[in-house]
Amino acid sequence: MQAMVHQGTKGLEGLKVMEMGEREPSKGEVKVALKNAGLNHRDLRVLFWDRSSEEPTILGSDGAGIVEAVGEGVTGLRSGEEVIINPSLGWPQKSEAPPEGFEILGVPTSGTFARSIVVPAENVEPKPAYLSWEEAGVLPLAALTGYRAVFTRGQLKDGEHVLIPGIGSGVATFMMLMAKAAGARVTVTSRSEKKRQRALDLGADAAIDSNGNWGEQMDGEKVDLVIDSVGPATFQQALDRLKPGGRIVNFGETSGPKVEIPLRPFFIGQFHFLGTTMGSGEEFKEMLRFVEAHQIRPALDRVYPLAEAWDAFHRMNEGKQFGKIGLKID
Repeated sequence: MQAMVHQGTKGLEGLKVMEMGEREPSKGEVKVALKNAGLNHRDLRVLFWDRSSEEPTILGSDGAGIVEAVGEGVTGLRSGEEVIINPSLGWPQKSEAPPEGFEILGVPTSGTFARSIVVPAENVEPKPAYLSWEEAGVLPLAALTGYRAVFTRGQLKDGEHVLIPGIGSGVATFMMLMAKAAGARVTVTSRSEKKRQRALDLGADAAIDSNGNWGEQMDGEKVDLVIDSVGPATFQQALDRLKPGGRIVNFGETSGPKVEIPLRPFFIGQFHFLGTTMGSGEEFKEMLRFVEAHQIRPALDRVYPLAEAWDAFHRMNEGKQFGKIGLKID
């Protein structure tokens, strides 16, 4: 089968489309013929990891397709069903943190950038009928990450004000759409005027320039919740916009791995600082019910044929996208 793999040279130079073998499902597994998949920043990061094997590794965490075969002992699933894949492996129940042994689909396991994939049966759910294949294929990782950040960790409530720095990524756009659906006010930031306008078109209440003074642009208003994935480039401005007793949730470090926290404003403000990553199988099901109830659709940037996946990686690496980049598999 044709697949997008990474082999040998670290970075984008190690990407190639090549023929890879397929396997059949073992006990408790299902084989899914993939229709579409989605690109995530994780797929860029893994290109630079040290790996013990020089064998080609199939990339990709997001995907949706049709059940092609079921393994021994699998019940409730049959060939021909349309499904969406939960990329959270070994984390079935909602908990404070992922259990030992938790992994994300795609490196070190074989991923979704291929004609088919074999996954545990508990990691597939019915595809929401209102979503196209292109939309379903880009939903899983970003929507699950965003759902846990906004609701499980952020505890967002109707009528609250949430600030999302760095709008444009898949997770940030999902969080914006989810927060609006939950009745919150949403302010986003971006250096790009085009991305700020796109966010406003999709329902954001305000969009401010990341390079400007946030306090001035927000007329001094403060927020109940900040959900940050940028890190040191914007952390202090984000912290300054938090109400007393407010929450800040972080799930990324796109501008660097370390921030400085001014302790006096932090403890005087009685702030809550929470970390999050991905989510459980239970939260994946909750997320699917939520997006279906509110008919939330991913903000699709572009969809590339699998043979042109190299171009998709470069678009994400240059930060040009707004929302999700998809790959058409079949």
